[in-house]
Amino acid sequence: MERPQPDSTPQDLSEALKEATKEVHTQAENAEFMKNFQKGQVTREGFKLVMASLYHIYVALEEEIERNKENPVYVPLYFPEELHRRAALEEDMAFWYGPHWQEAIPYTAATRSYVRRLHEVGCMEPELLVAHAYTRYLGDLSGGQVLKKIAQKALDLPSSGEGLAFFTFPNIASATKFKQLYRARMNTLEMSPEVRQRVIEEAKTAFLLNIQLFEELQGLLTQDTAGQSPSTTPRLRRQEGSRVQESTPTKTPRGKPQLNIVSQSPLLRWVLTFSFLVATVAVGLYAI
Repeated sequence: MERPQPDSTPQDLSEALKEATKEVHTQAENAEFMKNFQKGQVTREGFKLVMASLYHIYVALEEEIERNKENPVYVPLYFPEELHRRAALEEDMAFWYGPHWQEAIPYTAATRSYVRRLHEVGCMEPELLVAHAYTRYLGDLSGGQVLKKIAQKALDLPSSGEGLAFFTFPNIASATKFKQLYRARMNTLEMSPEVRQRVIEEAKTAFLLNIQLFEELQGLLTQDTAGQSPSTTPRLRRQEGSRVQESTPTKTPRGKPQLNIVSQSPLLRWVLTFSFLVATVAVGLYAI
């Protein structure tokens, strides 16, 4: 008797990404820092640092999206009015850093590495851009509203939303329905099995780039607690005129970073919790 053949229907790309990133997702989601953040223990300095990093990251991401908006490897996912964050982050930078924010915002080494990878993908491997867009934008839509409410209360921000424009998507009526649409569009992308696997690996890289950013921010905030401002430490560059361009991208290591507790101070752990979770909510909760 002939044996039944297993189902050979390929898994949807969105489901494949979700499954493949479970481990690194859990690494971020189950961190001790996240529990502390739920108590609302947030500092303005930590929030400003993370928002500045997000500004640089989204400028790079959206530059590459615009470069590839007519490329078949990205066309179905081009939603500038609904998703793009650069204008909102510019509003937030002006709120947090003042009218001369372009000369004042920090640009950390880990942020530069992230930006280099985004430009490398957009210029040389545009078929991988979907991995970065998916993990960032769907994360913003999933966990961003929770984060917005916590930050608004803990930092005593105006109820009108100043300083939190990044988390507001005025052109999306239903985040749930839009995420369904986005995943459906993703699943229409035509790609070979080899490209599909590279996209999956790039999604893991996106998580690792964020974890490396968290670790760096922890170190910068530790220095600040010890009396050295993050904005003056040698590991940080300020913005000079417009965005600093990095000409030579570097490859991201594939190893899994380990998050280190650098101080036993409860206050410091609260500070570090905030910087970690801002980025974690942005990319780690996209599956909600």
